[in-house]
Amino acid sequence: MTDQMQMSETTPPLGADRMNKGQPVPNPAPTEFGFKLLATDGKARRGEVFMPRGTIRTPAFMPVGTAATVKFMYPGQVRDLGADVILGNTYHLMLRPGAERVDALGGLHKFANWPYPILTDSGGFQVMSLAQLRKMSEEGVEFKSHIDGAKFMMTPERSIEIQCLLGSDIQMQLDECTRLPAKEIEIEKAMQLSLRWAERCKTQFGDRPGQAMFGIVQGGDIPRLREESARALKAMDLKGYSIGGLAVGEPQAVMLDILDVTCPILPENKPRYLMGVGTPDDLMEAVSRGVDMFDCVMPTRAGRHGLAFTRFGKVNLKNARHKDDPRPLDPESDCPAARDYSRAYLYHLVKSNEALGAMLLSWNNLAYYQSLMQGMRDAIEAGRFEDHKAEVKEGWARGDMPAL
Repeated sequence: MTDQMQMSETTPPLGADRMNKGQPVPNPAPTEFGFKLLATDGKARRGEVFMPRGTIRTPAFMPVGTAATVKFMYPGQVRDLGADVILGNTYHLMLRPGAERVDALGGLHKFANWPYPILTDSGGFQVMSLAQLRKMSEEGVEFKSHIDGAKFMMTPERSIEIQCLLGSDIQMQLDECTRLPAKEIEIEKAMQLSLRWAERCKTQFGDRPGQAMFGIVQGGDIPRLREESARALKAMDLKGYSIGGLAVGEPQAVMLDILDVTCPILPENKPRYLMGVGTPDDLMEAVSRGVDMFDCVMPTRAGRHGLAFTRFGKVNLKNARHKDDPRPLDPESDCPAARDYSRAYLYHLVKSNEALGAMLLSWNNLAYYQSLMQGMRDAIEAGRFEDHKAEVKEGWARGDMPAL
């Protein structure tokens, strides 16, 4: 493993010469955190989130590195695909290896060999979905680790303290994320608690010129609650705004309706981040409503389970129809995983449960997601976003690529 890691630091990954076309041109590093809107097309926005460690070109997809690693990927590969930022998770990193240990080892960027921007979420969603015997109060949330049952108390102040120890560039407020469907009174109670926690997180975060804390709009599937949450957070004058609680089982139509209500309220001169979303179609529809940033485990999780995303739609490599197919996933792709391996071989790897299958399909999927984002950025700049969206969807609808 050491030899491989040393090689990745000195030698570009296979295909890097083809795949770094979308990398930003280096500029002198800014000392402040900020957002610049470069172009609009309808509600779709092309911009840049800038900070000392680099610039995030928006619309942006952030690969998820939950435990300080994007699963089955080398950091250099992730960067060469065009990713400007990755996501780390406060809940998982506080449990293992521990925020204080990461800090003592030089911070998360050094620890993970990723010197570019990192966003950390607050851990609130993982507490809701993973932790045992959680108990919510005004002070915070008491819970037991899903790993060993150890008891912890996560307050808004402690969430920010952990994220500061990790050294992330963009940090999230602690919020209470309610699973849908839920009663309106429960959704409103959680939204109001999240607003009070946002104030406490803002105070704890303080003044950090090169970093940012984002607030999280909550309110479930109730438009008036989303509006109230968005307006209250806007009044706090934060550096960015996230829209949470929309990857918890609701239909896409509900998510899009909430974005239609929420995005127009948020400041035009601040980045907007839709948390935990989603499918390629989700991303395109959200961009058309004014969202700038996304994260989701879907491309890597799907890759580990034999599912590939392509410009022709999804390809299930567990399906026996691929076992004698010599075609690659996409012969025109810049990604070697999509271009240089047959479907028959990928089917074999998946059915044999070989790690290389998960590696290649994760690589392919992340490459496709980054290509999708670059296509949207280009289309917004050219003033043809809606035409581009229709063309991409037509490719999905036509289905699999023609025979070679």
